[in-house]
Amino acid sequence: MNILLFGPPGAGKGTQSAMLVEKKGMAHISTGDLFRSAIKNETSLGLEAKKYMDKGDLVPDSVTVGMVEEELVRQNGKDIILDGFPRTVPQAEALNVLLDKYEMKIDNAFFLEVPNELLMKRLTGRRMTADGKHVYHLEFNPPKTPGVCDITGEPLIQRKDDQEDVIANRLKAYEESTRPLKDFYKEQGNLRVIDGTGEPKDVFERIVDYL
Repeated sequence: MNILLFGPPGAGKGTQSAMLVEKKGMAHISTGDLFRSAIKNETSLGLEAKKYMDKGDLVPDSVTVGMVEEELVRQNGKDIILDGFPRTVPQAEALNVLLDKYEMKIDNAFFLEVPNELLMKRLTGRRMTADGKHVYHLEFNPPKTPGVCDITGEPLIQRKDDQEDVIANRLKAYEESTRPLKDFYKEQGNLRVIDGTGEPKDVFERIVDYL
């Protein structure tokens, strides 16, 4: 079974993916993780992606699709959860081509719906370690010592794309490019609209109800 999670920045895609991976033992493919790894390793695709991510813009399809195909090949047919990809209808069409190529399909396309005011609150309060492995929130999950990771003791940072002006740009880009995906997957017959508000465990239960 292959699952797609999509929705606006801050909707909880990463959190729900982690919970589903734990329950189902699937491979988690996050474009955010792919981008950060490529940027850290200074690959050609990573450097190209960074230029757009720093401004809060969507990464061009050619870059994103290339990274996702490399990861699909690496997973070698394992059941997957796609987190944060596709973000546009052209990407969804490209994904269908890739899946056909590897004899795969998306069984459930879960759309996490969250109001913009809550998204802004979630994202501007997010803090993390430089490598992105340990994530906190100033209100919902604060570190024991302000500004310091509980686990590693290193300083916590706010990502450039979590700053308020960049978030506003990200949400605008999302509205323009990603909302049409709901119609795309509705036509495909696998769209599942999920209320993304409340505690993560409650959102998870709503998803599992469909599975």
